[in-house]
Amino acid sequence: MPADPISTPFDARLLNDLRAFATTGRVGPALERLDAETIARLLADWPLIARSEQLPPSGDWTTWLLMGGRGSGKTRAGAEYVRALALGSAPHYGGAVSPIALVGETYDEARGIMVEGCSGLLAIHPDGERPNWISTRRMLEWPNGARAFVHSAESHEALRGPQFAAAWCDEIAKWPLARSAFDQLQFALRLGERPRQVITTTPRPVPIIRALTKRGDVAVTRMATADNAGNLAPGFLDTVVARYRGTRLGRQELDGELIDDRSDTLFPRDLIERARVEHMPAGLQRIVVAVDPPASASAGADACGIVAAGSDGFGGACVLADETARGLRPDQWARRVVGLYRRLGADRIVAEVNQGGDMVEAVLRQVDADIAVTKVRARRGKWLRAEPVAALYEQGRVRHAGSFAELEDEMADFGPDGLSDGASPDRLDALVWAITALIGPADPKIRRV
Repeated sequence: MPADPISTPFDARLLNDLRAFATTGRVGPALERLDAETIARLLADWPLIARSEQLPPSGDWTTWLLMGGRGSGKTRAGAEYVRALALGSAPHYGGAVSPIALVGETYDEARGIMVEGCSGLLAIHPDGERPNWISTRRMLEWPNGARAFVHSAESHEALRGPQFAAAWCDEIAKWPLARSAFDQLQFALRLGERPRQVITTTPRPVPIIRALTKRGDVAVTRMATADNAGNLAPGFLDTVVARYRGTRLGRQELDGELIDDRSDTLFPRDLIERARVEHMPAGLQRIVVAVDPPASASAGADACGIVAAGSDGFGGACVLADETARGLRPDQWARRVVGLYRRLGADRIVAEVNQGGDMVEAVLRQVDADIAVTKVRARRGKWLRAEPVAALYEQGRVRHAGSFAELEDEMADFGPDGLSDGASPDRLDALVWAITALIGPADPKIRRV
């Protein structure tokens, strides 16, 4: 017979050893008196081993907004919340809750993180409770009959038909057209006595997050990366966390803080959101692909900024794509640029040549000798080059066809001294070249060569 694992009150040493075993596999002294079956049973008791902020808050809420830093354990908390709902394992659930919506930014991300990820639903269940994943139906089915269905925020019209009793939304801060997707989900939450939802996300100061934090029926929990240090590789803590600790980016991505716009940014979030449209406009007169090549492909080098935009012929422009990438050799970024040029049927490639001169055009023509290339050279700083483009946004003359999360983060974080983390604004540079080539006001300090 296994030894009785629990004393009254619960042995704190045993709890500490359980948590350590869950993260490192190390068997502490308090676990040595327990057999493997008992340890497995205790490890499956999420309320026992979870941190307090990973458990649903008390109170009269309909939405639990869990904002956490990278690796803070928010995905595990969301998955465990769904597990408890599906199994009806917490007294206040009053039995199994079904069906449940699982909504990620894309279907692949929802499946890869929420279902199949290392902290996803398949991984956290003991063998006897684990649901069956039916990929053809994008559905999880538990042994008790409870079901959860995977949906994509980018295909939010698919939420019009079904109805749910609960939901888990992951990384809502980077959903494309987040308000439309979230609203469709709210209309679908109409089963059961009291539909509730959990939202797990790294915070970004986008309108959907701002709106949720102001609502009275939303319970907000914040978690920091450091809170989950036992589950993270030491190298991550020593390098990434140490590097960004205390910076504006670190406060958002590691501490889970909702950091609002810089007071000195050229591109406030609200300005960017007002520019958003759902689809690429019809009848674009010209399309350009702008490239801001890096000086090197070595580790830690700047990214290769690659942004495409089109003009409507009436003084307006629309951002169509951001394919910026890091660590590419010249032949690789050239293929990426030319591939986007061909795919969009672009008229011209606009290439900054400060870093490479004629080599930039030569590399591009090695991929396709027939492309049209305009070389440009910057004579002014990045802030001064971006100011005329910001004015075009303020005039309502620039649109974004969909969501470009990383580009928009860079825009909102760009001030007179550059980005808050000191990195090069490569995406923004490419955007500035594209818009300037299409509709930007003449700037005598930016010349074609």
